[in-house]
Amino acid sequence: MDNAGEIIALLKKEYPDVKIALDFSNPLELLVATILSAQSTDKQINKVTKTLFTKYRTPQDYMNAPQEELEKDIYSTGFYRNKAKNIKKLCEILVENFNSKVPDTMEDLITLPGVARKTANIVLSSAFGKIEGIAVDTHVKRVSARLGLSANTDQDKIEKDLMKIVPKNEWDVFALRLIQHGRQVCDAKKPKCEICFLNKVCPSAFTFG
Repeated sequence: MDNAGEIIALLKKEYPDVKIALDFSNPLELLVATILSAQSTDKQINKVTKTLFTKYRTPQDYMNAPQEELEKDIYSTGFYRNKAKNIKKLCEILVENFNSKVPDTMEDLITLPGVARKTANIVLSSAFGKIEGIAVDTHVKRVSARLGLSANTDQDKIEKDLMKIVPKNEWDVFALRLIQHGRQVCDAKKPKCEICFLNKVCPSAFTFG
């Protein structure tokens, strides 16, 4: 943990202008896209939502759609039955409890079906400009472990570890930088340690055969 500051600075230098890869134009679209992105790729989700977001524009549209129809529309994202069920139910809650609007607090967001802290953090920071925490996805979990920034495996505990060492005003972009690094360099199966700009400060460098 001693070199955390150096790691954060190097990531910032390498990835100065990161932004969320999901396409959206309002909080509802981002919420739906983030839920769909579980166990899928942002590229695939953007392909699906390009059509989806022209068909479903309001919480009522999702709520009133037949389950089977919504499942068919999101089939290629994987786990489509559960995702469709969660999206329909959360939209019903938005209509009944939140005046058909996506809430802008962590407390309210995590009450919605299919929404844990990761999704809530993404929606809060990218749709509302509110930085409440660090979104821990599979890339963030893997890369932060390899860099020695957290020894935990639970997402909420990893988030707490990272929040202690990363300046609060960079919580959202730090997650995006780890995601980009995980995609481009620190691959799950075969990380490119030989070309990694962090290999001198990474405790896991060159340990992968």
